[in-house]
Amino acid sequence: MKGLDARKAAWDVIQAVGGGAFADVALERIFNLYSFKSIDKGLITELSYGAIRQRYYLDCWIDYLGKVPAKKQPPLLRWLLHLGLYQVLKMNRIPPAAAINTTVELAKTHHLKKLAPVVNGILRSALRSKERGLLLPKSNNPSLELAKNESLPLWLADELINWKGLEDAKKIAKAFNCISPIDIRVNRLRADLKEVKEIFDSCGIHNKVIPNCPYGLEVRAGVGEPRKWPGYEEGKWSVQDRSSQLIAPSLGPLPGEKILDACAAPGGKSAHIAELINNEGNLWSVDRSSRRSKKILANSERLGTKCLQILVADSNELLLKNPDWKGFFDRILIDAPCSGLGTLARHPDARWRMTQDKIQQLVAVQSQLLNSLAPLLKSGGKLVYSTCTIHPEENSHQIKNFLQSKSEFLLEYEKQIWPGEGDNGDGFYIAFLNKLKNQ
Repeated sequence: MKGLDARKAAWDVIQAVGGGAFADVALERIFNLYSFKSIDKGLITELSYGAIRQRYYLDCWIDYLGKVPAKKQPPLLRWLLHLGLYQVLKMNRIPPAAAINTTVELAKTHHLKKLAPVVNGILRSALRSKERGLLLPKSNNPSLELAKNESLPLWLADELINWKGLEDAKKIAKAFNCISPIDIRVNRLRADLKEVKEIFDSCGIHNKVIPNCPYGLEVRAGVGEPRKWPGYEEGKWSVQDRSSQLIAPSLGPLPGEKILDACAAPGGKSAHIAELINNEGNLWSVDRSSRRSKKILANSERLGTKCLQILVADSNELLLKNPDWKGFFDRILIDAPCSGLGTLARHPDARWRMTQDKIQQLVAVQSQLLNSLAPLLKSGGKLVYSTCTIHPEENSHQIKNFLQSKSEFLLEYEKQIWPGEGDNGDGFYIAFLNKLKNQ
């Protein structure tokens, strides 16, 4: 049956993520195991990522249409129903008959033969509801409605409404469910924006300049694998979200300075700093993971950023192991480990991984990093703290608490970037701090 292999692959990804795997890792594994054409890879990505992203919404439909609640269904059946329901309810380009027939066929041929009539019945009921314009039953709880309609954990829907009010919360939640374009940053050491744009144009890769990103180009998602685009192997550009492209310039790095990137892997921001100082300076890129540090090295070699010194270490222990680093650095970037709540559009499984307890653990990690690294900055030096989250406790509250305990630091500015506002990309936070002289 046409399209069955691609749908089976998507189902495998959904199952793997349901069992705890990361979506990007599960998807890459499938692509490495089987030889799919680019068009099939695009379909597999859309089906798997879409169904994972819409998990709660699809569960609500199973609860509404089925006799057994979604979470009590056998996992194999639950994830197969997600695959079928996503196509029926969310994808207009796939004919409903094809969506239903292929899903039922997968049930028959992959250990769910006796439950194939259940699959058929639920999917056809969903199609009838869609054709009649019927929606899920409404509740009087705004948070529950937001969580259900935009497929969010209830705690996150609650928080969004508390932070931004209901209307803005809806905009942000909708942005989480949009397929993000692919943003790239041109490497000024190897090329310029005009050159890369012309290369893309000549190859039929539709692109446009990103506002307020001097080296940024936007490419529509679904046009192939970026690593195979012209200029990638030659190090002329990197994939980097437009919000993330603001971090290194905010540090204001200058040639000849001593700079620390304290949580550097996979190395995108280190490379950007090196590009901005034209490889003239000393840049230490630190990460505690040797595996992730290898990515910094590979990235650096491809891009030609020769001023990097890669160090595998715990940034909290840098002063202990290098006492002469007290007051040593002109600038420090702490792109801290965080909940990643600003990147849910790109990471469909992240919303289901994160919990309020995990966020509190991350807040403690971030606080420790700030306090451990502050002594390494010289008087008059600059520190940038950034995250890819929108949670105030990890961002503005974190910096407020730090400043209350560190009188020698002054907040120059801070910026919270919210998804769904204007031409914004991912949600990010940036705080720029000065360390006062003679303190």
